[in-house]
Amino acid sequence: MFTLTPPMGWNSWNTFAENIDEKLIRDTADVIVEKGLDKLGYNYVIIDDCWSEKVRDKNGRLVADAKKFPSGIKALSDYIHSKGLKFGMYSCSGTLTCAGYPSSYEYEFIDADTFAKWGVDYLKYDFCFKPEFVQGKTLYRRMGTALANCGRDILFAACSWGAEKTHEWIRSTGAGTWRSTGDIFDNWESVKKIILQQVDRTGEYGGSGAMPFGGLGCFNDMDMLIVGMNGKGNVGLGGCTSEEYRTHFSAWAIFASPLIIGCDVRNLDPEAEKILTNKEVIAVNQDVRGAQPYIANEVWLKENNDNTPVVARLLANGDIAVALFNLKDEGSRVDFRGDQLGLSPSTKVRLFARDLWSGEEFEIHNYTYFTHIDAHACKLLRVRVVPQL
Repeated sequence: MFTLTPPMGWNSWNTFAENIDEKLIRDTADVIVEKGLDKLGYNYVIIDDCWSEKVRDKNGRLVADAKKFPSGIKALSDYIHSKGLKFGMYSCSGTLTCAGYPSSYEYEFIDADTFAKWGVDYLKYDFCFKPEFVQGKTLYRRMGTALANCGRDILFAACSWGAEKTHEWIRSTGAGTWRSTGDIFDNWESVKKIILQQVDRTGEYGGSGAMPFGGLGCFNDMDMLIVGMNGKGNVGLGGCTSEEYRTHFSAWAIFASPLIIGCDVRNLDPEAEKILTNKEVIAVNQDVRGAQPYIANEVWLKENNDNTPVVARLLANGDIAVALFNLKDEGSRVDFRGDQLGLSPSTKVRLFARDLWSGEEFEIHNYTYFTHIDAHACKLLRVRVVPQL
């Protein structure tokens, strides 16, 4: 499925892992609609691993766990669709799923047919227990072909963690998104590591240099959101401050990563809800131009080995989104100049900015902006370019 903007929704794994059932999924769908999250774009409800029985049926088809989903997957899918939402599921390219359940290896076409019959709209496809003698690109191309021939439009969310140089071959699979990182955890070090993986092209932080390889049709997936987890749930290892969650959400927005909520939306705290529902930040993520983000201060970072990346991205209406990150453990001055955006004084333009978190509006004078940013914090600006013709 070709997608024009990063998918948005909710996934069960971060908070619930194997502790899922049809009531939880239905209740979550209800809350997404009640809170108006669907109106902001959060329209996929995705069941992750641990949903099936441990063996296939006599016809080789996957079967839902009868205790967790007594009404069956098709009934659950129909319910989610009745709420105006889309339904997502999980499988894996290896011999077992990551949690040890039946996987789709050598069952790709029968599984794609099953998912289509159940009304699935999104398939997260993992990379655990991969046979050593088969290349990852072969497995993802096989499932991509199976989905393309299943008779239903299913978004293929490839989750190969950036392994085996995923960025070099992922678009050949027909995937709509691709995971460039390992799993996220609910703590600052995990968020920082994933951001640096996007920035770094040398592999210093174990990154894939993923930033240039996302975009229209196949977006770079930095894993699911941890906003609102507050140290609870399956990956809730320590939790983050509200400021760190804002930095996390800003990074996923500017890098055009899918926005897949991982917390329990039934118990969403007001601050987390405020972050997840910031329309102006979501608009940066969902911008239809799909332009590649870039590091505006790349030279500075290399020369000073500094953890204050400034990331910019051209938007559909001609504005430029600019995110200034301070990933250090102490406050720091962070700045950018117009020439780093391709706008020197000779262009004779004026620059007006809006802070998408505070709402402050101001003009950037002399083509230079600098500010103090607290540790682990960021600024996300939308810069309007006004030519003086």
